[in-house]
Amino acid sequence: MISVHRAADRFEGGDEAAGISSRHSFSFGPFYDPDNLRFGPILACNEERLAPGAGFEEHPHSHTEIVTWVVEGELTHRDTAGHATVVRAGDVQHLSAASGVRHVERNDGATGLTFLQMWLAPVEPGGDPSYTTVPGIADSTPYALPEAGSMLHVRRLTEGERVAVPDAPRVYVHVVRGAVRVGGEELAAGDAARITGEAGLELVAAGNAEALVWELPD
Repeated sequence: MISVHRAADRFEGGDEAAGISSRHSFSFGPFYDPDNLRFGPILACNEERLAPGAGFEEHPHSHTEIVTWVVEGELTHRDTAGHATVVRAGDVQHLSAASGVRHVERNDGATGLTFLQMWLAPVEPGGDPSYTTVPGIADSTPYALPEAGSMLHVRRLTEGERVAVPDAPRVYVHVVRGAVRVGGEELAAGDAARITGEAGLELVAAGNAEALVWELPD
């Protein structure tokens, strides 16, 4: 089964007066939809746009695996575990909140910042917080997230290029740029496909495209 969710149907959040624009693909904060709480371990897929100088001041997380993908601009991250980094386009950032951590996310640059942030439920709660960044991850290098029993694949495609979709119990495809086809469905930037129990699927690019593909357990 392939369930398509369009960019235009995402819940609009954030605080425009503070320079924060958010688009939520799942129930989040004041937006509650009992039929859209999660997909496998994925609890959130938020597109955040921060104006220069804007950001999320220190706030807590626990029992959540947080993976961030910068689309454009630079994201400044600081947390109470002592990490302070600048995350750029093409980098994968992973914060394992575990038993609890607080962090700050800001746009300290001179231009706009756009990033996707995905929250996944851990297989086992608790433990010690940890932090990882992978600079400039390559298409051929998936990012394993054993804490959530999942794997992230980055796919950057040129027009007409095809790439296999993992044969996993569940797959989540989010189109970052451009457009792709999967299983007869057309997906544009910001669209997502939630795929369950399918095999032998391909992503086919309609022009240059970038997509994040999550390989998920049951």
